[in-house]
Amino acid sequence: MNIEDFDYNLPEELIAQTPKKKRDTSRLMVLNRKTQEIEHKHFYDIIDYLNKGDVLVLNDTKVLPARLIGEKEETKAVIEILLLKNIENDTWECLTKPARRIKEGTIVSFGNGMLKAKCIKVEDEGIRHFELIYEGILYEVLEKLGTMPLPPYIHKTLKDQNRYQTVYAKELGSAAAPTAGLHFTKELMEKIKNKGIIITYVTLHVGLGTFRPVETDNILDHKMHEEFYIMTKETADILNKAKKENRRIISVGTTSTRVLETVKSQNDKFIETSGWTNIFIYPRYEFKAIDGLITNFHLPKSTLIMLVSSLAGREFILKAYKEAVDKQYRFFSFGDAMFIF
Repeated sequence: MNIEDFDYNLPEELIAQTPKKKRDTSRLMVLNRKTQEIEHKHFYDIIDYLNKGDVLVLNDTKVLPARLIGEKEETKAVIEILLLKNIENDTWECLTKPARRIKEGTIVSFGNGMLKAKCIKVEDEGIRHFELIYEGILYEVLEKLGTMPLPPYIHKTLKDQNRYQTVYAKELGSAAAPTAGLHFTKELMEKIKNKGIIITYVTLHVGLGTFRPVETDNILDHKMHEEFYIMTKETADILNKAKKENRRIISVGTTSTRVLETVKSQNDKFIETSGWTNIFIYPRYEFKAIDGLITNFHLPKSTLIMLVSSLAGREFILKAYKEAVDKQYRFFSFGDAMFIF
């Protein structure tokens, strides 16, 4: 399966640089897999496509203000690190720029020494392991020193940092937001609950690997990244009951999908569990957990466009993306949404 099969033409001006003023006023493209019809709505219309008894699964991860700019203690050279993954205790995997300046033993200082990062391991592609040295609570230190790690295609400054968090974000640990959830408001979620739709949560801490393009010609040669996930007993029970009663499970975002499909594939049912997933979902994958997906528009040649192509069909997805371009939809993290059912 060739990577070029998942490419499409996107004018740069359609990449959303700022979030909409009100979250749920973004546009919503609705794809009906059975009839192959495409409808154009607004996100607040999502409630019309959800049925009483449906289970909506959201990812409650919270983005760390994980982008830090400091200086090498020895030379005062400016260094940027992005916290990607907590390995254990205060040891973190980080993306480092410029990485060539960072060797084992190098110490980078932030905020006049409020936080220090000592390199303890050197890896490829700009990745370094750092031991973080600070006093107090790490998140409070990051709140003072860090900024939100916006994707590289967003060039404008985000005035309100909370707009890169979902309204239900709770579990700290992501290097990027689960962007499909950015469209929900508390008011819309209340309306959804009042219609008899069950809302439940999983956690998947999003890494930057999610957004990296696939660089191998044959997608099967792509090495998939790992991300940490949690499913609680409460959520597992809700999902198992829905499956037993033949009610729909609709995931909000590819991140929630990765958790649901991982757990169901490994156990043949939903269970209380946590761990690392490197599941790669591409066409010909047989879905075991979800019946529908709320998602954003994804980068060309990314694992995410492969995931949605596996659910809706590659030709249908590429047709929908072309229509989205023609109708001037907004793309990527701060862009518009799609509902596939």
